[in-house]
Amino acid sequence: MNLAIIGATGNVGRKTIEILEKSKIKFSKLFLVASERSEGKKIKFKGNDIEVQSLDKYDFSSAQITFFAAGSKIAELWIPKACKNTIVIDNSKYFRMDKDVPLVVPEVNPDQLAMYKKKNIIANANCSTIQMVLALKPLHDHFNIKRVIVSTYQSVSGAGKAPMDELLTQSKDFIAGKKINSKNFTKQIAFNLIPHIDEFVDDGYTKEEWKMEKETKKILDPKIKITATCVRVPVMVSHSESINVEFEKPFNVEKVRDILSKSEGCKVLDERKNGGYITPLEAENSYMTFISRIRKDSSNDKAINMWVVSDNLLKGAALNTVQIAEKLIKDYYGK
Repeated sequence: MNLAIIGATGNVGRKTIEILEKSKIKFSKLFLVASERSEGKKIKFKGNDIEVQSLDKYDFSSAQITFFAAGSKIAELWIPKACKNTIVIDNSKYFRMDKDVPLVVPEVNPDQLAMYKKKNIIANANCSTIQMVLALKPLHDHFNIKRVIVSTYQSVSGAGKAPMDELLTQSKDFIAGKKINSKNFTKQIAFNLIPHIDEFVDDGYTKEEWKMEKETKKILDPKIKITATCVRVPVMVSHSESINVEFEKPFNVEKVRDILSKSEGCKVLDERKNGGYITPLEAENSYMTFISRIRKDSSNDKAINMWVVSDNLLKGAALNTVQIAEKLIKDYYGK
């Protein structure tokens, strides 16, 4: 088996390379593909240099599984061609709501991988959706979730490398008393936060909020009611979420904590004292999704509040795609 990464020089592409170095997937060759301006660059993988190929010249039949980490415009243009010759695992939003494309978080709905042959495409969910459904799935299995209210605090790395650079530049300019220029955000991001991610759609919501609602329903349960407010914050890596969950069945907080502590991909760090919770900085570079501040909603005896934090470049993107590939190869590929 051979593997390929489209968008290998970007944030998510680089992380995918790092994760594949540690993965148990057995493969012969890794093809690294990017735009023409990156052609000829060399990236180390397991001690060897791999030369980056240009997307315009790359042969998609070279690899059996291809990771797309290059955004929606590239996905729209190239995946319809690629999927004729390779299984595509796409990190963009472009195919997520296609009824014939499985939208997969391996710990939550791995059975959906069985339908990958319909289009030879598997979609990776939105970063903020992935960490939320990881925490929701085991609770839904036990208590039947009725409604979710979520507010996100999303790092700038979720928007790409240029926004990360802009946060650093703005922070330096702010401290130096210089004029702040915003190129990648609608307002200043340094020492500020922006309640706006992606474009506005119907009823005042943004596409990021819409994605959280629609993707959660597709992945978990279409009957769950969900509303989201998504906020960009001046954090480099890791998304945080304040989640209120209303159940249909009786529950107690101790049982909730016990269930989550035993759930794959989740780690409960919930001590009711100073520092007894996880922050974005501490979640960076970890494969786990951390859950803290678990408590009963004092205004609704059928609901709880919790704080969920995860590295958006790992579980929210590259790690989830590699885990999809691992599960696909183990249980579905060639069967």
